[in-house]
Amino acid sequence: MQKSDIINVRRAVDANIGRRVRVRANKGRHKFAIAEGVITKSYPSIFTVRLFDDGDLSDRMVSYSYTDVLTKDVQLVICESQPI
Repeated sequence: MQKSDIINVRRAVDANIGRRVRVRANKGRHKFAIAEGVITKSYPSIFTVRLFDDGDLSDRMVSYSYTDVLTKDVQLVICESQPI
């Protein structure tokens, strides 16, 4: 893992702020959490995603590091819908 790899991931996240994404996060022991949300902000070491809960009226805010994306502990897929 090189610094240029992290910079490339950060640029990709920055380019998609406000877009709807599907997040697949590794929870350990072969368990994954899958949710949809919107990339809200980007910081030097992390980025935040507002996740939508279908059955609940409140949304959840989660943060991930760019190294999580590089190590594939977190996978992001851009949804084809319009930006929110």
